[in-house]
Amino acid sequence: MFKIKRLHTFMMSRFLPRFLMTFCICLFIVMMQFLWRYIDELVGKGLSIDVVAELFFYAALSMVPLALPLSILLASLMTFGDLGEHIELTALKSSGISLTTIMKPLAILMTLVAIGAFFFQNNVLPKSQVKMWTLLFSMRQTSPTLDIPEGAVYSQIPGYNIYVKKNDKERDMLYNLLIYDVSHASMYPRIVVADSGRLSMTEDKQHLVLTLYKGAWYEEMSGSNGVNGMGNELYRRETFHDKEILIPYDANFTRMDDETMRQQYVGKDISALQQTIDSVRLKVDSAAQVVINRLRSQPVCGVPAYRSTMRDGKPVTDTVKSVQLDKPVDIGKIIKELPENEQQQVVNQALVHATTAMQDLQFQGYVINDDNYVIRRHQIELLRKFTLSLACIIFFFIGAPLGAIVRKGGLGMPIVISVILFIIYYIIDNMGYKLARDGRWHVWQGIWLSSAVLLPLGIFLTKKAVNDSAVFNPDAWLNFIRRFTGMHQTRKLEAKEVIINEVIAAEAQTRIDELKAACQQFLDRYPGRQRYIDYWQQGYDRAAIKSLAEQVDSVVDYLSNSRDQMVLNKAMDFPVIRQLLTYGPTSNKQVGTALAALFPLGLPVWLMGLRHQKNLKRDILLTIKTCDQLIAIFNGEYSREMEYNDRN
Repeated sequence: MFKIKRLHTFMMSRFLPRFLMTFCICLFIVMMQFLWRYIDELVGKGLSIDVVAELFFYAALSMVPLALPLSILLASLMTFGDLGEHIELTALKSSGISLTTIMKPLAILMTLVAIGAFFFQNNVLPKSQVKMWTLLFSMRQTSPTLDIPEGAVYSQIPGYNIYVKKNDKERDMLYNLLIYDVSHASMYPRIVVADSGRLSMTEDKQHLVLTLYKGAWYEEMSGSNGVNGMGNELYRRETFHDKEILIPYDANFTRMDDETMRQQYVGKDISALQQTIDSVRLKVDSAAQVVINRLRSQPVCGVPAYRSTMRDGKPVTDTVKSVQLDKPVDIGKIIKELPENEQQQVVNQALVHATTAMQDLQFQGYVINDDNYVIRRHQIELLRKFTLSLACIIFFFIGAPLGAIVRKGGLGMPIVISVILFIIYYIIDNMGYKLARDGRWHVWQGIWLSSAVLLPLGIFLTKKAVNDSAVFNPDAWLNFIRRFTGMHQTRKLEAKEVIINEVIAAEAQTRIDELKAACQQFLDRYPGRQRYIDYWQQGYDRAAIKSLAEQVDSVVDYLSNSRDQMVLNKAMDFPVIRQLLTYGPTSNKQVGTALAALFPLGLPVWLMGLRHQKNLKRDILLTIKTCDQLIAIFNGEYSREMEYNDRN
């Protein structure tokens, strides 16, 4: 118990500092992304520090679902990578502690974090998002501070466009002003020209006071017909020495009511979301039933579907029974029998009825589609209350085993791997969200898509890490690629300093003769090129090829104990007999016949198989040649000149 407790304390002390550090870093990064996205809404509005700080606080809370999974992935990868890099993980395993036991305290911690993330998503996040979006929309409505540039038209004052040639900020004076007043309904603006002026604001920050000096006012009189109906337009021109213009301009920051935002899907918890989904779905079902009843009540060929009658002094609606016809009615023939003007009238009337019905149904369809969109958005927000918790657990079971496999700590390799995995997760999650939002997929399919993709990866990496499998061993991947593509592999032998089992010439020749006979027997078994049907039904015997490869390796292992450098050099000439699937796709004749019937899809495989079979025979012939040369070396009949001639 003491050992387990010390292990828990040790793992917590290694993980928690990294987790807090990476969480702060990730939160800072996503906050910078938020700042760059909405920088235009904040700059130039004269907002106080406390308002901006409040916005950043609520934005940071809203960004937690994006930063938390990435920080867990990075922290777990750094922790176990550092343990593996400093041999601490190996020391723990050598003392009898499995990787699952090492991961157990952190797995319990991640479970608690996932539970906390669920309650955060349900209780805290809706309130923070309501506050954040309310503040952001309020800032958008706030008028910008007045900073009139020189030599450009300033249009931030509603209803006025101002051009200033020079702006003396020390004296708070504007020179050479040209003002276009478009605040009234006339199609022509009022034009004001002034030599200089000053712009100030009232104490309540509700109006601007524009004081102008030495200028003129030009204005066209609206709706002016000249005297006696001459149709002459009247203009007004006014020159002034000084003049003040009062302009409505609200520069105060007015916080909007957040009640409207609470009614949106981002401001609701699970119970409110489910209640909205049920109510909107009931509305959709009612609207659909209305459309169905309206279609059923439409008259068919002038015969109404329902008929109202009086029964016992009360109106009663009965369904009109369908009329059974002995033979189909030729509508075209009936229309042709009508006069030409009546035919056109019937067609036009039918088109009007059809167009009206189609437009009515389209309008109802738009209303129903909008309601379905509202349902999908609420369902997406409802399921996202759970996806964050599962994402935290999945990223831990990806990062921890991956760190144990890679065995690289610090901030280099873990950051690269974490960023790549998180980008993949973000792309898949965003793709599933859009498919669910647009109604192309079911909502649960789109929202759980990222978890469904990454969960098998976490299970695979955890299994490989627990079994100490070399997932990222380059030699294993290179051998797999060689086996799949048929790449050649060379042997490398070096002289041993200490030899326990000496090579006996007689035994070596016996083994070489047996290998040569086996190679010749295989060549005699497959003398020519296989036909298409023979390749799919029979192919080469992979068991015989495997036995031949093992026999070659056995001879090479035995000869590697030789003290003669010429024997070692010649043993390296033995080719590596590869085990390729293309030698014989299947040993079952019926399965091979079925695969052969997939012509021409099986043609490329057959051609590739013929090439690999040809290379196999070449390797076997080289093996026979090397056997002959080794026998000559042991018999003393092989010289340096013969070796030079063989290589050239």
